[in-house]
Amino acid sequence: MASEHQILHGIGVCAGTASGPVAFVTEAPGIDENEPKCTDVEADTARLEAARDKVVAQLKARAEKATDEKSRGVLNATSQMAGDKGLFKSIVKHLKAGEGMTHAVSAAGDEYAAKLSKLGGYFAERVTDINDVRNRLVAELRGLPAPGVPDITEPVIIVARDLAPAETATLHPDTVLGIVTQEGGPTSHTAILAAQLGIPCSVKTKGALDAINSGDTVAIDGGVGEVIVSPTSDEVSQLKDRAERRARALAGSSGEGATRDGHKVALLANIGTVDDALNAAKFDLEGSGLFRSEFLFLGRDEAPSLEEQTETYSKVLRAFGDRHVVVRTLDAGADKPLKFANQEHEENPALGVRGLRLGMRRVDLLDTQLQALANAYKETGGDLWVMAPMVSTVDEAEWFAGKARSYGLPKVGVMVEVPAAAIRSAQILSVVDFCSIGTNDLSQYTMAADRLNGELANLLTPWQPAVLHMIKAACDGGAATGKHVGVCGEAGGDPLMALVLTGLGVQSLSMAPTKVNAVRAALRMHDFGTCQQMAAYALDARTAEDARKAVIALADPMLLDLL
Repeated sequence: MASEHQILHGIGVCAGTASGPVAFVTEAPGIDENEPKCTDVEADTARLEAARDKVVAQLKARAEKATDEKSRGVLNATSQMAGDKGLFKSIVKHLKAGEGMTHAVSAAGDEYAAKLSKLGGYFAERVTDINDVRNRLVAELRGLPAPGVPDITEPVIIVARDLAPAETATLHPDTVLGIVTQEGGPTSHTAILAAQLGIPCSVKTKGALDAINSGDTVAIDGGVGEVIVSPTSDEVSQLKDRAERRARALAGSSGEGATRDGHKVALLANIGTVDDALNAAKFDLEGSGLFRSEFLFLGRDEAPSLEEQTETYSKVLRAFGDRHVVVRTLDAGADKPLKFANQEHEENPALGVRGLRLGMRRVDLLDTQLQALANAYKETGGDLWVMAPMVSTVDEAEWFAGKARSYGLPKVGVMVEVPAAAIRSAQILSVVDFCSIGTNDLSQYTMAADRLNGELANLLTPWQPAVLHMIKAACDGGAATGKHVGVCGEAGGDPLMALVLTGLGVQSLSMAPTKVNAVRAALRMHDFGTCQQMAAYALDARTAEDARKAVIALADPMLLDLL
């Protein structure tokens, strides 16, 4: 029976419209309430081992079928989590306490997830992984279908509580028209993947699982996060009209990024792997403003060799030819643990030894990476820029600049992710060549709100006037020193926010490649003076909502079709 007509509201994370039948992600089966208690630990441990091995094999098999490097990496990381010895020992401990099989798995998984969540940062990002592994183990032990995305035989809109990385890695825009999740946030894995694939998506859609039933048709506007359950023909028609207006607004979006009166703003791509680079290089954009090199290091027992790193960086540079590529050096630490870095436990890893702070302790890792980047630069002659993450002081910036330049690297910069770097940007930029603002981390540190906590999404928006003032401070430092200031956070891919960033003085915007056309079109609808006026209004606004409304009031009406 079809659900009643309703309009649900979430957070739009990828613009675009779509309508179609829903396909629910299979929910986790939950524990077996009637299972017997454990009376034979040895036998139950053997059964648990067999279930674990089967789940690991299933995940590895899916990884082998994955069509791109990032998906393979995500699936392999989840399979490693499934085989984690610590998790297995924790389950066995619960068996020894007399708990039934699925009760033991569930309890151990919950304990493990709670520990990861408390640690924050990269650990917290793995909570979805551990929940996925727990649910798969329980399903296997109960002889039930594994949770996750079902086999798709027709184009559908996926509806889920949330999507595990192992599931999002398998989605494809040819068969997934849109994504609706009840949980998650604007910087969640689901949101970022949807943006990369260009799939309309609404996350943190309140009441989605209660309002939508199997067999329903829904319509989605991924720009504003609106989801219509059992839409009328008029509503579907209106969405189609909006999509057509969007297509017209995007028509002819090509060439360099610039405002209507010719003020240039370079439009770049965020990438994390060689596959990302090869894909992004096919788009009409001006290079890459962020290559997240940590994907080469994470989930490994040993650091990648000099030769492997050199090969990877060379492939990325060759992919973009004469277009410039900004590589962020290893952004890891207690928040993104490395088995080979021997990091000690930290109470608050998001504020601990991470980014350049780790590089200054493990100089061997940084030296190898810088040498590999220098080798790739010499081999390809590419337009290579290199920047350090999590820089807070002038001394740190100067130390990194001296070391990077000693390897012959041509352009050396830093990330502005913490308020200290934004406030002191003029001094920091006096010793480096450029800076790039990471709006995701800058928002969380300015607003003291964990970027992975969906409940705090209203604080994490870059529309918060306090965050905009931090961005302005960084841009003022660029103006005072004549140095380049870019943005490589998710804010750069919002066509409306892009106008504000341009008005504040940002000179380049890096984003998911699928967002470039909309940002380029938005810039060409407005002159630079209007962008500056928008920035002034947003800075003076009382709230984030007031800031956005003030900018919309100044915008060309055609821009609304891009949001």
